[in-house]
Amino acid sequence: MADAPLSDVIVLFGGTGDLAQRMLFPSLYFLDADGFLAPEFRIVATARADMARDAFVEQVRETIQKRAEGGLDKAAWARFSARLDYVGADATTAAGVEAIKAAMGAFKAPMFFLAISPSLFGRVCKALGGSGLAVPDSRIVLEKPIGRDLHSSKAINAQVAEVFSEDRVFRIDHYLGKETVQNLIALRFANTFFEPLWNNLTIDHVQITVAETEGVGDRWPYYDEYGALRDMLQNHMLQLLCFVAMEPPADMEPDSVRNEKVKVLRSLRPFTRADVQANSVRGQYTPGVVGGQQVAGYEAERGQKSDTETFVALRADIDNWRWAGVPFFLRTGKRLPERRTQIAIQFKGVPHSIFGGAAKADLVANQLIIDLQPDEDIELVLMNKAPGISQDGMRLQSLPLSLSLLKAYSGPNARRRIAYERLILDVIHGNSTLFVRRDEVEQAWTWVDGVAAAWAESGMTPKPYAAGSWGPAGAFALIERSERAWHD
Repeated sequence: MADAPLSDVIVLFGGTGDLAQRMLFPSLYFLDADGFLAPEFRIVATARADMARDAFVEQVRETIQKRAEGGLDKAAWARFSARLDYVGADATTAAGVEAIKAAMGAFKAPMFFLAISPSLFGRVCKALGGSGLAVPDSRIVLEKPIGRDLHSSKAINAQVAEVFSEDRVFRIDHYLGKETVQNLIALRFANTFFEPLWNNLTIDHVQITVAETEGVGDRWPYYDEYGALRDMLQNHMLQLLCFVAMEPPADMEPDSVRNEKVKVLRSLRPFTRADVQANSVRGQYTPGVVGGQQVAGYEAERGQKSDTETFVALRADIDNWRWAGVPFFLRTGKRLPERRTQIAIQFKGVPHSIFGGAAKADLVANQLIIDLQPDEDIELVLMNKAPGISQDGMRLQSLPLSLSLLKAYSGPNARRRIAYERLILDVIHGNSTLFVRRDEVEQAWTWVDGVAAAWAESGMTPKPYAAGSWGPAGAFALIERSERAWHD
C-alpha cells in the first residue's frame, strides 16, 4: 500500500477475548505511551457480550496494569482511555455492523482486526462490505489459523478477497514481530561476512525448536482438530525457516521479501509414504512432571482417546543450489522440559585441525544461536584460546559473542516490546513486509498437507512421551541417524 494514509481507527473484533485483552490492548497502550498513535486515532472494541463502556474500559485498565512495569502512566492512560469505545454487537449481521459504524465516527483508513474464529472471517467481511466500511484505504488483519488445510484455507481467503483486495489483507504471525526475527534480517543482509558463509559449503545443518511447557488444558476442542503440525509448524516454524533460508531480496519492499519466502516454500522437498517414517516423528504427552509439578496426559485432559499429535519432529530438505544437502531439523511440542524458541545454525568444522593433544578434543564447530523466547538473544559461538598455560600445549574453549539488545542497550528502548506492537504499527502505516501473503499461506499448507497425507498413508500414529521429557525416543533417532544431535 504505497503512499497509503495512516489508519485513523482500529476496530477489534473479539474485543473481550483472550488475545485482545492479553496482547492487543497492552500493545496499543504502549504505542500510545511512546507517541506512535496520532491524536485523532480511535479504538473501537466489539464482541457479542453486552457491556457498558465504563465497565469495558475498567477491564482494559486492569489488563494493562498487569503488563505495565512500574504501573500505568497517568497521562498516557488518560489519553489512551479517551480513545476507547465498546460496542456489543453481532458483527456478522448488517445491524451489528451499523452499530459499529456509528461508534467509529468519521474515518478515512479504518483497520479491522479479526481476533475471532476463522469460520467467521467470511461473514464479517461480507457484512463490512455491505455497510460501506471496506473503503479503498481500509485494512483487514487476519489472525491464524487460516484454515486447517489447503482446501479450507483457499475457501477462507476467497471469501475475504470478495471484499478486500490482497494489498489490504494483513495475515499476522506474531513471531515475525519479534525483535530477534527482524534482527536476523539485519544480521544476514546488513553484514558482508555472513552472506558468503550462508550456504551448503559452510553450514552443516539448521535446527528450529519451539518448545512449550504448558499442556493443552481447556483448549483441547481447538487443539484436537489441529494438532502440533497445523497449530505450530505450518505457520510459526515455516516462517522462521523462510527467513533463515531465503535469498537476499532486491530491497525491503513487501513483495520483494515475500517473493523470496515463497521460493523457499516451493523448494521444500515433499514427504512421501516411503520416507515419512524415517524423517518425521509424531508424539503425544502422557502423565509426567513439569517444573516439579505432576501433570496429566493429553488424553486425560481431553477425556477420551485421541490420535492428535502434541509433538512433531521432522527433517526438512530444501532442494535448491544454496541449501542442497543441508538438513533442517524442526521440532515442536507441548509439555516439554522448558519454554524455548530457538534457531541453531550449525557450521561445519575446520577441514583440518593444527592443534594436537588435548586441544584437538577441545575443538568444536562454530554455531550461531538465535533465541526468540524466553529471552531474545543472538550468540555466535567462536573458538578461543583458554587463558593460562599448560604442559599439553595450547588449550581451546568456545565462547559466545552476544548480540543481545537488552544487554547492549539501556533506557526506554531496553523494554522488551510485545511483538504485536511492531505489527500493529506496520498495519497503521500500510507496511505489509512482515505479514504473510495469500500464496505464501497456501504454499505452506500444500507442504504440510503432504506431511499429513504421508502420515495417513503409512498409518503413522503418535508415540507416547512423558510430560517433562524432550519427546518420544524417535525424535532423538531422527537426528542421530545423520550423526548429529539436538542442541539442548
